[in-house]
Amino acid sequence: MRISGLSLLLSIAVASLPVLAADIGTVGPTYEIAEPDLIDVIKSKLDRMSRTGELARKQSEYRDRVVQVIESPKSITGIRTTQSPRTFHVNPSMVLARDIRDNTGQLLFAKGTQVNPLEVVSLSKRLVFFDGGDARQVAFAKQALGSAGAGTKPILVGGQPLKLMRSWKRPVYFDQGGTLVKRLGIQQVPAIVSQDGKRLRIDEVRP
Repeated sequence: MRISGLSLLLSIAVASLPVLAADIGTVGPTYEIAEPDLIDVIKSKLDRMSRTGELARKQSEYRDRVVQVIESPKSITGIRTTQSPRTFHVNPSMVLARDIRDNTGQLLFAKGTQVNPLEVVSLSKRLVFFDGGDARQVAFAKQALGSAGAGTKPILVGGQPLKLMRSWKRPVYFDQGGTLVKRLGIQQVPAIVSQDGKRLRIDEVRP
């Protein structure tokens, strides 16, 4: 029989205690433990919900919520339509929080090393950030995609990505939680991100 380390320690601790035995009399009335099995309680509740139709309704409500989240993700707050166009650069260098190894286990970069990803790989596609709820921005992004062909990746900060995917017949991405716009310092959209040497160039432009 396999005993966990914690169980073994507890067993040793209990076994090492001095044994004291004494008749202290009857402290109070005693009762048998009659707590229902948790699994039986859950099964009983599910059977009741199934009979009344409540289970099917809950499943339908959950499915609808999941579809709604996928179809219309929460828009990123703090991002506005470009009013004052600007261009700036971002150094993507970062200090590694862990070792980076290749598929054979060979160490590529040690934890604590400052690395610029653009010194290792190039940005293969420019990125276009835009709000899918703004018709002008959607038209701008579509034109940008058409002029650059497969060399551009559309990324939404608001709107319905699946609806655009069905319309454009190509992948459309969503910056969940605003991770990318925060990392890049984007405050206005549409914004175009491209590589400029070992830096990233961000152009916030009017739609």
